[in-house]
Amino acid sequence: MSGRAKLTVFAALATLLTSWSLSPLVESQAWLLQAALLLTVQSAVGAGARRVPLARSLTVAAQLLVSLLLLALLFAGKVESAGSGPLAYFVTDFGSLFAQGVHDVGEYAIPAPLTDGIQLLLVSGVLLIGLLVDLLAVTARTAAAAGLPLLALYSVAAGLSGGGDASWFAFLLAGCGYLMLLLSEGRDRLAQWGRVFGSAPRGRGAADSGISSGGVQATAPVRFGRRIGALALGVALVVPAALPGLDDGLLGGPKDGAGSGGSGGTISAVNPLVSLQSNLNTQDNRVMLRYRTDSPQQSEQYLRIIALDEFNGARWEASGRALTDVPQQMPPPPGLADEVRVGASEVTTNITASDGYGQRYLPMPYPATAVEIGGKWRFEPVGRTLVGDQLGRDRYQTVQGAEYRVRSLLLKPTAQQLQEAPAPDPAIREEYTKTPDSLPAVVADTARQVTQGAEDDYSRAVKLQDFFAVSGGFRYDTQTTSGTGPQAVARFLADKEGFCIHFAFSMAAMSRTLGIPARVAVGFTPGTKQSDGTVNVSMRDAHAWPELYFQGVGWTRFEPTPRSGLNVPDYSRVEAPAAQPSAPAPLPSQGAAQPAPAPSASVECPPVLKKLGECGPTAPQQSAASDDGPALTAVLGWLAVVLAVLGLPLLPSLWRRRLRARRLGTGEVLAAWRELGDTAWDVGVVPDEALSPRRAASRVVDLGGLDPDAAAAVHRVAGAVERALYAPPGAEVSYPGLADDVLAARAGLLAAAGRPARLRALVLPRSAARISWAVSARRSALASAVSARLASLRLPLWVRGGGVLRK
Repeated sequence: MSGRAKLTVFAALATLLTSWSLSPLVESQAWLLQAALLLTVQSAVGAGARRVPLARSLTVAAQLLVSLLLLALLFAGKVESAGSGPLAYFVTDFGSLFAQGVHDVGEYAIPAPLTDGIQLLLVSGVLLIGLLVDLLAVTARTAAAAGLPLLALYSVAAGLSGGGDASWFAFLLAGCGYLMLLLSEGRDRLAQWGRVFGSAPRGRGAADSGISSGGVQATAPVRFGRRIGALALGVALVVPAALPGLDDGLLGGPKDGAGSGGSGGTISAVNPLVSLQSNLNTQDNRVMLRYRTDSPQQSEQYLRIIALDEFNGARWEASGRALTDVPQQMPPPPGLADEVRVGASEVTTNITASDGYGQRYLPMPYPATAVEIGGKWRFEPVGRTLVGDQLGRDRYQTVQGAEYRVRSLLLKPTAQQLQEAPAPDPAIREEYTKTPDSLPAVVADTARQVTQGAEDDYSRAVKLQDFFAVSGGFRYDTQTTSGTGPQAVARFLADKEGFCIHFAFSMAAMSRTLGIPARVAVGFTPGTKQSDGTVNVSMRDAHAWPELYFQGVGWTRFEPTPRSGLNVPDYSRVEAPAAQPSAPAPLPSQGAAQPAPAPSASVECPPVLKKLGECGPTAPQQSAASDDGPALTAVLGWLAVVLAVLGLPLLPSLWRRRLRARRLGTGEVLAAWRELGDTAWDVGVVPDEALSPRRAASRVVDLGGLDPDAAAAVHRVAGAVERALYAPPGAEVSYPGLADDVLAARAGLLAAAGRPARLRALVLPRSAARISWAVSARRSALASAVSARLASLRLPLWVRGGGVLRK
């Protein structure tokens, strides 16, 4: 196998190994086999075209044409045809499938199902990158530049997937593929000198051949390059793992995994907010849930996912609980008395989850009494939540695309009922008032100071809520950093700025110090009602709030977050609504269904907060119609990547244009002559430095097929070169029309060349090889300078007394 054929194989292999980084984006990996087969055919077409041989532009055109035909055969019939004939398919049907893929990318969460549109995007993207790598590494013989499209492919995949346990393996594959491509090109270049450098012949001195006194053979450059590459990959993989990681926990807690409850009896302790963040994979305000309800108070219908009931001083998390089968009728909520239940009404809510919402916990109104849903689900009685069961190895039931009906109680406790609530059950008080010893004393001191004068738990709870939402001077700010460790709550109380997590966590912690059972609920605010009666719940509706326990009422929601669009419950208002003091961020009326706030436009808003929808209360929520498509930022990002990849072949042409303007702008004869020689080289007239200017001009005229005017311009430039070389010093050698003659000669050369050669000269000029020559020259000069410097540093170590050089 020839060196160029090996280079073709390694270019395809490097592309295929790098494309593995896209595998976490979709559920099925069947597209990889299709991409590998089509990439093999595309590379084989290129290899065959180069053996014919065809012009480089025709080689790329043949590869592109065959790739399009293969894609057409592979994806034929995937969409309903809107016309007849191949033109209608490529322009209309193929475009429709591509648009469907773009829509699916914006709609599904990662890992997304392998729809026909997403499959088309993946396979065509790999083929496009493979074509660029083949063009740069094999056709243009610049394997180093082929790393740019490979880097673009890996960067897009890594950015969308967000890393993971297999990210190091994808990086290793991509790095190995690129190194093999570089080593293959290096070996081919060495072979063009007549032989591949290997060990030095035996019998030569160590100083001459690099062989040690023991007769050990010298290391071949290629083998040495492999060792360097292996060492570089090892360092790239090991060093990041050894560096300290950044802590992304909420309210200072470390970032927990999403957890994986088994299908058997328990669900492990998890941080569901982190799980929620991982499922809300984009930063736009995409609709996650749509529902209809017969509740007369839709603005009070929070959709609860799970409750965090364990507090270790640094973070809140859900405790491990036993799971049971989902009952047809759920047991009564804990602590609910008959007198409160009589005043409640049962409401029905029909919910449809988006295909892009992959949460394992089922969002439901609280307290739910019955759930009708398909699939495998488990019931956690204490938190009254439904958790997706295990479907297979590393696969779990999720909410994705689910349609379900929930019957729930609309509780209407009064302030008097809460105020007269008896002492809670001792078991509940013991479990839900635990605080860690590491909790700073300022938390309990502040709670007692704020609730001073309150005679019951309800009054204390209202005072805490008003302290955060109204009178405490707290500011809703998504750019704050809460810190880490047990000092997080104390730091929040001192800084007095944060978002819903900080307010909910702090109020629950302070309530526990006062002996009030408390936990933190995670879910969604009621959402935005549409004109057709449905309600849209989007990513910006993600929220956390404290739940406090009152005997006779049960777990009761409070709202300490001073954010517009959130409703303070009626039962937490001691006075009439008209006398309620205004918060820094005014609260809407009871019946209002305000749109959720849009995130702040500040670039300093952390990505984690953007995913939670906590980036500022400034812009109104968009309509549901605008949430169905991909986000503008995502489209612009993909467009920038595509333009960057497609713009790589234009770099040589831009470089030539700039170099031509610089050479002709100087007015120097020799610079103009070099430009004329490079222009002839671009159309296929290889320069011959051994010829005199006059003979070189005749050669350009003959091989370039120039007309008389262009030929005369070439000879005038050659005559000026002869004067510059042989005229006495100080003689005038240039003339006013020098640049015009070079441009006229260039126009004649391009006109005489065929269309493929002319396109090749404009897009991929052969004289661009001077870039690699210049880089090699500078690299050699730098290596020589470093070697000389090291030799000068070693010399004093060899000199010992009397100026005698000794080993």
